[in-house]
Amino acid sequence: MTTTSRGSFEDGTASRSPLYRPEVRQVIYQVLLLLALGYLVYWVVNNVADNLRRQNIASGFDFLNRTSGFDVSQTLIPYSNTSTYGRAFWVGLLNTLLVAGLGIVFATVLGFVIGIARLSSNWLVARLAGAYVEIVRNLPLLLQLFFWYFAVLKTLPSPRQSYVLPGGAFFNVRGLYLPMPVPEMGFSRVAAAFWAALILSIGIGWWARRRQRVTGQRFRVLRTVLVLVVGMPLFAYFTSGQPLSWSYPELRGFNFQGGIVVLPELLALLFGLSFYTASFIAEIVRAGILGVPKGQTEAAQALGLTNRQSLRLVIVPQAARIIIPPLTSQYLNLTKNSSLAVAIGYPDFVNVFTGTVLNQTGQAIEVILVTMAVFLLLSLLTSIFMNWFNRRMALVER
Repeated sequence: MTTTSRGSFEDGTASRSPLYRPEVRQVIYQVLLLLALGYLVYWVVNNVADNLRRQNIASGFDFLNRTSGFDVSQTLIPYSNTSTYGRAFWVGLLNTLLVAGLGIVFATVLGFVIGIARLSSNWLVARLAGAYVEIVRNLPLLLQLFFWYFAVLKTLPSPRQSYVLPGGAFFNVRGLYLPMPVPEMGFSRVAAAFWAALILSIGIGWWARRRQRVTGQRFRVLRTVLVLVVGMPLFAYFTSGQPLSWSYPELRGFNFQGGIVVLPELLALLFGLSFYTASFIAEIVRAGILGVPKGQTEAAQALGLTNRQSLRLVIVPQAARIIIPPLTSQYLNLTKNSSLAVAIGYPDFVNVFTGTVLNQTGQAIEVILVTMAVFLLLSLLTSIFMNWFNRRMALVER
């Protein structure tokens, strides 16, 4: 009798006091945690501001409008030592995007080739691909960058003894010199024709997918797109009087003049990132193909498809749902690993902005915050695009 009364009393107290409810206590704990974190952030910011005030360092981003006073060896946009720090920011960012974009393309192509080669029935091809993966992915990336830069590219001959390549190109210790196209009057028609062909190709691809979904009939999209993207600009090029000339590199004195030069630092970084990331992509591709049920291959062979056709039309499309998610991580790693360019002197974003600009201005807080924000934004945009692509490649629509 006493026990029952005590239980009733406790139940009544719990029902009257909200503190006895688990969901209320969870909210209280979370609010207290947020207040503690807020106070910690306030204390850190206030402490940093006091330290900057004692050292007479002005905070803010006004330094971006000041003259930089330094040159950059590679610029994709006009830049000189009289440009601002804000201009140097864009120069470094574009150089990083160039390396990351080219590296992703090369690493993906090489990774797919090596991954498929590992599953080859040819003993030698499979063993060579396996050796490549095991050696390259187990060596530090920084060591590989040093190998490409110091052991390969820095041993090339001087400009006077350059390797002559087809098409008027030259390769020496100072870089790869290529002919540079120079647009002339009327070239805007060629550019307009290219963009029109690109937009038309996207529309044809969308129409072909809807047509196949409704009727089951396939349309040769690839051939049509190639005809449009290549044919329309060529037609505009010849009808406009061929408004394009070429600037060829020529040896004058001790160096080449004219054309366009690809710096050895860019080549070393591109080679290192591409070959290193490709070794991981190869394993992802191999695992994705092995994840497709063996019956799919047997069914493709029963339909009379060749090995190449079954791989392109049956195996790889099904393996894509396994390959794409981990592939996103490798793309993110490649973009972040490009910051190692500072070790070989390539003017990427970290080298130009976080290195030179930080040393000259002393705005450590602002520069580091901007650097973190830039790489965070690049990672988020890459993830968003790859998630969208993953949904497009899914076998079942969500």
